[in-house]
Amino acid sequence: MPVIWLIVIVLALAVAGFILGRTRAMQSAGGDRRHLHSLPTYYGSNVALKAAVPAILLMVVWLVAQPFYVNSVVSGMIPDSAVADGSSRGLVLAEVRRAADGLDNAVALGAISEEFARNARADFTDVTTRLKEAGQIVTTQITQPVLRAAQKYRVMNATGNMIMSGVVILIALLGIFWGLRETNKDFRARNVVEKSVLALLIAAASIAVLTTVGIVLSLIFNTIEFFRLYPASEFFGSLTWSPSFGGGSELGVLPLLWGTFYISLVALIVAVPIGLFAAVYLSEYASKPVRSFAKPMLEVLAGIPTIVYGLFALLTIGPMLLSAFGPDGTGWMSGQRAVVTAGLAMGIMLIPFVSSLSDDIINAVPQAMRDGSYGLGATKSETIKQVILPAALPGIVGAVLLATSRAIGETMIVVLGAGAAARLSLNPFEAMTTVTAKIVSQLTGDSDFASPEALVAFALGMTLFIMTLGLNVFALYIVRKYREQYD
Repeated sequence: MPVIWLIVIVLALAVAGFILGRTRAMQSAGGDRRHLHSLPTYYGSNVALKAAVPAILLMVVWLVAQPFYVNSVVSGMIPDSAVADGSSRGLVLAEVRRAADGLDNAVALGAISEEFARNARADFTDVTTRLKEAGQIVTTQITQPVLRAAQKYRVMNATGNMIMSGVVILIALLGIFWGLRETNKDFRARNVVEKSVLALLIAAASIAVLTTVGIVLSLIFNTIEFFRLYPASEFFGSLTWSPSFGGGSELGVLPLLWGTFYISLVALIVAVPIGLFAAVYLSEYASKPVRSFAKPMLEVLAGIPTIVYGLFALLTIGPMLLSAFGPDGTGWMSGQRAVVTAGLAMGIMLIPFVSSLSDDIINAVPQAMRDGSYGLGATKSETIKQVILPAALPGIVGAVLLATSRAIGETMIVVLGAGAAARLSLNPFEAMTTVTAKIVSQLTGDSDFASPEALVAFALGMTLFIMTLGLNVFALYIVRKYREQYD
């Protein structure tokens, strides 16, 4: 049974439990709600929560645990002889999953029967021939152990999903029975429901933390797998980025990091002064009619899709720069795609991040500080430079940090505006690329996901994550240091 239908069934049972619980509570009070400890809605909500929450939690845990169990069993079926030199067991498991998907698609297309796809004793040649005829095998590396493991993989997943559906529905029915059994006019339904809702709120608040932990763990495990296949000294020490899925790759991260920081630096040089000056004008000089018009128009820039900025860089900024600095001008620029092209487009995109946040932060500076400065004889410009901006500095640093993180993580503008060349150069008129752009390129296509050339994307992501984390810690230190002077 598809998961979405299982969720619909559980929610339908919860609604039925709500109606039954509310009705039972009213019956126990003789139809007079004044005899109830809580409102009738609380009794229905108690039954609905007992039906839905345990069932959905069990389903989530099952969906998380089942792949680990299935992979461990299927991995044990693959002999060491089936793992080719230079490969890994994870690569073979990826082949098993692709073969299992091919079996599923072939069954859906009617090319083979379900019984034929599940039969681990079926003739290997016959099965592969039918799959190739159906267009469901795109690789010639499939072997008999892989096909047997794929058949086992399908059977275990199908059996596990069927058992999960039955158990989840049973838990929902037991929850309804439990809730109805304790429903009577003296039951403190409101207290139970409020405590349950509080637990759900705590769980919801924990999702962000758990998601962060999950992302970090996925990066760590895949990065460790990459460094088992590729030496870390070459990854961090090589000055060449030249991936080749046929072998002989040079995966040095330094050119990508340089391109990332160089393009981000150009973007910040554009965005920070313009955004900060715009924020000072809007908060301190602009009249209310001008502010009410200018600030929304400025914030519209934040809603433009990044692909549009990339096209703007490619079709507008690039030709303009080429006409000024190309062969007909200074001769510094040889093509439309360059660091400065992507940096200018990205800087325009970051202006509202800096201006809007800085404007809100400047407006949050107490008016008493302005009045005190004016009372001491300072002019408006002196008050802004010596009082308002220092007081708002921690928040402005946070705004710049947000813009920096946004610049480091940008992809589409880099792909369209800066090109795909991984090089170490100080010339801003040359094409370069970033870590994020290469993560996308390495995970695009039909390449083996467990190969070093694909796993390098996780190593790149982990490197970028650690460097961004260090940047955040440094910014937090600066914020706390200066905030103490104005608290």
